[in-house]
Amino acid sequence: MSLTFLLTSLVIVATPGTGALFTLAAGLTRGARAGLLAAFACTLGTLPHLVAAITGLAAVLHASGVAFQTLKYAGIAYLLWMAWSTWRDHGALGVDGEASPSPWRTVLSSGITLNLLNPKLTIFFFAFLPQFVPAGQPGSTMRMLGLSAVFMLMTFVVFAGYGLAAAALRDRVLTRPRVLDRIRKTFAVTFAALAGRLAVETR
Repeated sequence: MSLTFLLTSLVIVATPGTGALFTLAAGLTRGARAGLLAAFACTLGTLPHLVAAITGLAAVLHASGVAFQTLKYAGIAYLLWMAWSTWRDHGALGVDGEASPSPWRTVLSSGITLNLLNPKLTIFFFAFLPQFVPAGQPGSTMRMLGLSAVFMLMTFVVFAGYGLAAAALRDRVLTRPRVLDRIRKTFAVTFAALAGRLAVETR
């Protein structure tokens, strides 16, 4: 495992995106446990993309315009739904002082779905991981699996840090409802903006 892989992966993981935004919002609105759960869910949501890259399914997605567009528009629709539900203070990011089973399941499913419906992740892993695996050598699949595991672990650790940092500010924010409302609506607008950005992206 090269230092280049670790540094590149860290930059990619730490760069704010949909998953990081969701984890921050979960920690801020629902606390540390929700932030950690969101980090785990977003990490779990990258698993299908990693599997696709290893098995070659990413090549099919890259070659098929219909498959790519279908997944892309599903992701756009979900981001817009997240924006609407966050604006209305419903769903995974609704403020709730008491934990209950339903919201925790919602946080988990929302985090997984956000990353699952991002077609750029599959294309990214298809182009990124093979650069660090020598072609045609025995054990290349196991090496890709090992690198994937490191990437996922790094994703969880960084996202968990985001979630816990946001949760540390939660008590201060909860005592100021107007500030909380503005922050929540900022997250909603940002989800909508991410949907717009995804809409204009191409393969």
